[in-house]
Amino acid sequence: MWVCVLAGRGWATPIPPPSIPDGFLASPGATAPTFLGQAGAGARVDAAVVPRHPFMARNGRSNLHDDAYMTDTYTRKGPVGHAMERRSLFTGGGVCASVTFDRRGRILTVCITNNGVTPYLKLLDARTLSELGSLRLPARPTSANMFQDFTGGGYFYLDRKGRAVLFTADRHVSVVSMTGGTSGPAAIRVEADYDLTAVIPSDDKSTSLLPDWSGRIWFVTLHGLVGVISPEDGQARTVALGEEIENSFAVDEDGGVYIVSDLALYRFDADATGAPSITWREVYQNTGAVKPGQVNAGSGTTPTLLGTDWVAITDNADPMNVVVYRRQRDVSGTRLVCEQPVFSAGAGSTDNSLIGAGRSLIVENNYGYTDPFVTINGQSTNAGLERVDIDADGEGCHLVWHSDERAPTVVPKLSLKNGLIYTYTKDPEPGPTFADAWYLTAIDFATGETRWKQLAGTGLWYNNNYAPITIGPDGSAYIGVLGGLVKLHDTRPR
Repeated sequence: MWVCVLAGRGWATPIPPPSIPDGFLASPGATAPTFLGQAGAGARVDAAVVPRHPFMARNGRSNLHDDAYMTDTYTRKGPVGHAMERRSLFTGGGVCASVTFDRRGRILTVCITNNGVTPYLKLLDARTLSELGSLRLPARPTSANMFQDFTGGGYFYLDRKGRAVLFTADRHVSVVSMTGGTSGPAAIRVEADYDLTAVIPSDDKSTSLLPDWSGRIWFVTLHGLVGVISPEDGQARTVALGEEIENSFAVDEDGGVYIVSDLALYRFDADATGAPSITWREVYQNTGAVKPGQVNAGSGTTPTLLGTDWVAITDNADPMNVVVYRRQRDVSGTRLVCEQPVFSAGAGSTDNSLIGAGRSLIVENNYGYTDPFVTINGQSTNAGLERVDIDADGEGCHLVWHSDERAPTVVPKLSLKNGLIYTYTKDPEPGPTFADAWYLTAIDFATGETRWKQLAGTGLWYNNNYAPITIGPDGSAYIGVLGGLVKLHDTRPR
């Protein structure tokens, strides 16, 4: 267990952070338009309210995918493109990916620095991005592709007390509180630590963790271990699937825990002893190939829950499908609702969660992304975002629209209140000079039309490399990038 520390600059006038430089590995002097399109919002989206998890922070503040259903939606407004302003935090090279917010609206994030080896849990001022406190976490082991390694704190959540619950690279689960940071340094305290070295093999890696509706902490590992920790005594009970798990998972109020491996989608429930038990297993279509744009040969999505009936993923067919299942413990007839093909054969893959709202799902094409260097020198990945709706009778699906925007790896988000899908795009440039420009891009949920695009920055430092867009309590958009963290916000009233 690591010691508690005091760290950070928590004074009343914190030192402004260094900004991420533009133009890294781009053509010297190359420029890009600051704003494209017309500022504005879309129509409000009608969707059932996702229930508040009793052991997590409020929806929209708690984890990378915003809530326990992993919908990637917000009930608050995001930016609408009015005279937007940029702020950034330069970490010297290290993505601040999962962005969460405590009760005071401050940011808690994990930034991976030092060539993808050293993670830091950071407390930031959400307005200025000034650092109020930080805690160095155990170093991550080296990996074949550090740009596709999300272990060692990439996924974490805030609990109902505003504490960060995270899986560290040394096979511990730690509960960390950060207090103070207004008139002095933030106090960082490890309030609980669960040692899992006896149950997780040394050659395995942590992937993600979440509580169920009873407060038990569920976790998954890369090599297919599914476990449950009892917070009362720290005992961990596990089951080995023998299948790879690269993504996070979803939980619902009925006790269901929905986990996707490289072969199948599962529903787990805790048995009478609190151990993980398989309720059902559905094998999805799979070519067996790791498509460019995917981390492994399987589904690239965290399961997304819709309403009280459905759970959705993408498969690894060619062309890829959006796949919807009935998620109840027992169903009459087939569990499969639909398999809707998306994107073109030989040109479609994703490694980001679906947006889920009402009966609608938004899927993004990441085909062609293998590392950040495929997007330099004016290059980009395959185009495509598509909306798929479940039929009104719940017996099938259909394609609603297609967008030609290119979003190499971002986790897109939707504001239900203003009807905008926020994605992070990079267009190819014909040359001879290359700005390598990255844009926060707003797409109309109803029509698929691009409303506007705001320049986030140019050059390699502004590549987000699988980090999500996060909408803060004040409506600002935050994007973790290779240089650190970017904030974009409206400067005129919305």
